[in-house]
Amino acid sequence: MKDLSERRLSSSLVYDGKLLKVRSDTVRLPDGGTAEREWIEHPGAVAVIALTDAGELVMERQHRYSLGRDMIEMPAGKIDPGEDPLATAKRELQEETGYTAALWRHVATIHIAIGYSNERIEIYLARDLKQDVAKLDDEEFLEVFTLPLAAALAWVREGKITDAKTVACLFWAEKVLSGVWATPG
Repeated sequence: MKDLSERRLSSSLVYDGKLLKVRSDTVRLPDGGTAEREWIEHPGAVAVIALTDAGELVMERQHRYSLGRDMIEMPAGKIDPGEDPLATAKRELQEETGYTAALWRHVATIHIAIGYSNERIEIYLARDLKQDVAKLDDEEFLEVFTLPLAAALAWVREGKITDAKTVACLFWAEKVLSGVWATPG
């Protein structure tokens, strides 16, 4: 196979925020030329397909400032430095929704913005849920509800759910719960 790799020649940190770092790199192209690559460094995140005993999905409605609207999403959150992704998934599910789960399974890793970010999202399936009290972060406001998978997929088709991680989670949930795809492990 042809080598399509680009090699970093230099890197400049353009912005260093609480969540994101923006970099501008000069790279050597496969043909020997050079180019500039602007990209976002992200610590990674998790998303949780949380399934109740009644077979419904735990979902969230939350305002997303960057879009200026409320979004329907799966529970999710950022991986803290040095944190195991499964620990993040357990923490985020409990903090955001109040649910804990006895059974956990890693489903997939997705990359949502490969043209300009290294962000990865680890998707987990959580079952055997128990409800407790949510412990939202100080600046976090959301509504938690449950929804049958068929209704969630209809909302994707209707454009009511457009969040990429949630769409990916729902398609994975459909395949895994129908038995078409087995979960790893």
